[in-house]
Amino acid sequence: MSSTHTNTFTRTHAKYLAGKVVADLYQCSLLYDRPDPSSLADYQEELTILLAGSFVESYEFGFTRNGTRLLTWSYTVGPAGDLSGDGRSGNLTRGIDVSGAEHFNFLTHSAAWSRLSRAQREAIEASLPFRRTAGSAPPDGNGYWTTELGYSAGGMLVQRKVFRPW
Repeated sequence: MSSTHTNTFTRTHAKYLAGKVVADLYQCSLLYDRPDPSSLADYQEELTILLAGSFVESYEFGFTRNGTRLLTWSYTVGPAGDLSGDGRSGNLTRGIDVSGAEHFNFLTHSAAWSRLSRAQREAIEASLPFRRTAGSAPPDGNGYWTTELGYSAGGMLVQRKVFRPW
């Protein structure tokens, strides 16, 4: 006996996954006073729209000091595979001194985004709650990366890693 399982990734799945990431952003706000809680709905809307179109390769937020990473949560988007689970959001690293550090939020578009025409990208950007500026993610500082958990829905996995100082 064999069976076939097909997942269709929908806007509902995208909103669910964006909600998990934004729950982490909210906890970051509670622990480290940034980002401003009033910006969280906009981050969720942006991420929902872009995830629904498969336009996100990675998403990260955290803190830099002297131009390098101090503390960062990074999310990589990809297919879930057969054995993925759905973790609980939260449980972020606590107790890191971020005084004098800059908060950042960075998104890397996927190859699907690059395949859109300029007019299609502009139309999507016009629907987003804010405009991002071009840039690059900060380089690693004095610390290390660990993979923590993943959030999954509709055959898509958002894998969370954290960069912590030594």
